[in-house]
Amino acid sequence: MTPRIELMDRFQAFAGWGDAHRSLLAGDASFRKYYRLVRGTERAVLMDAPAPQEDVRPFIAIANHLEAIGLSAPRILAEDAAAGFLLLDDLGDDTYTRLLAAGADEAELYGLAIDVLAELHRHEPPLDVPLYDDDRLLTEAGLLPDWFLPAVGAEVTAEARAAWDNAWRSLFPVARAVPEVLVLRDYHVDNLMIVPGREGLAACGLLDFQDAVRGPLTYDAMSLMEDARRDIDPALVVAMKDRAFAATAEVSRADFEASWAVMAAQRHAKVIGIFTRLWKRDGKPIYLQHIPRVWRLLEGACAHPAVAPVRQWLDTHVPPDVRRKDPR
Repeated sequence: MTPRIELMDRFQAFAGWGDAHRSLLAGDASFRKYYRLVRGTERAVLMDAPAPQEDVRPFIAIANHLEAIGLSAPRILAEDAAAGFLLLDDLGDDTYTRLLAAGADEAELYGLAIDVLAELHRHEPPLDVPLYDDDRLLTEAGLLPDWFLPAVGAEVTAEARAAWDNAWRSLFPVARAVPEVLVLRDYHVDNLMIVPGREGLAACGLLDFQDAVRGPLTYDAMSLMEDARRDIDPALVVAMKDRAFAATAEVSRADFEASWAVMAAQRHAKVIGIFTRLWKRDGKPIYLQHIPRVWRLLEGACAHPAVAPVRQWLDTHVPPDVRRKDPR
């Protein structure tokens, strides 16, 4: 038995669930793992988030905030923040991903998720939530030239790399032309679910929000509707973007659209780099299958005039044949 398993057994007993059966529920692109505990008709979820790679304290803070404003996040039943263990309410198995695969109404599910964001944006974020500042945005955008381009044999010069950073720095003020709100950052169908027995906005369960920041209100709606993992009907994307805009106050449509485009381009550049890194560094090639879709999304975002500096850089340094290369 590994020391980590021993620590988990100890925490499970401390939480009062020592006699429950534990089985792996899910892992993700991070170091976190989730286990389901079953004891008769009772169920709970154990989060294993080992330090120093992970820190459960932000998850605790955001979960408490979401619950306080009437939204559905897993309630924390027990915690050992130092060891990186949490015992959570089990919200069930009805993730958006599974429901959509089973033929659920897309417009209904996405509409609920957009309405949840509108409610989230009516409340000030917790004071200690970090700012999605330019340095963080720039570091993330840099994952594309730092990981994808070397993997496909297209490394850039130091001068070109500096030009990439300068292009992005010119765009960030455009992204911030809308109000800054609590941004959950991984707001997509894998992290949303329908919770049995709950109605209204509370029917939408929220997962995987420990990386939340204060940033542009366009970000989460964009990441929902420009999904790296699944194709969405363009007409539905337009309808949900209209719904998200209608919920904003004192924001021009032009500023909203420009902010959305910049944030989309930034996220897609980041994701292309992350998916490459997950293969190259972490031995997780499954995410490579999504890179062609993310390139299409990035090209779509770059079609907006506000994103012209990044589009011009890509046209110069990453021609279409390079974009289509498999990093392997």
